[in-house]
Amino acid sequence: MADKKLKVTLVRSVAGRLKNHKACVAGLGLRRIRHTVEVLDTPENRGMINKVSYLLQVEDA
Repeated sequence: MADKKLKVTLVRSVAGRLKNHKACVAGLGLRRIRHTVEVLDTPENRGMINKVSYLLQVEDA
């Protein structure tokens, strides 16, 4: 069975954000605004996405 993936796009800047929010964005593999990555739908990734959801756009891959 294939693992479910999420397509995550950074839509707002991380400048001036909390250090742990910047770390979550980096942990998801996002580098710049409008950069999109596909991540596995795991509880760890969901937690990072939920913490910085105000910076991201998320859709099913």
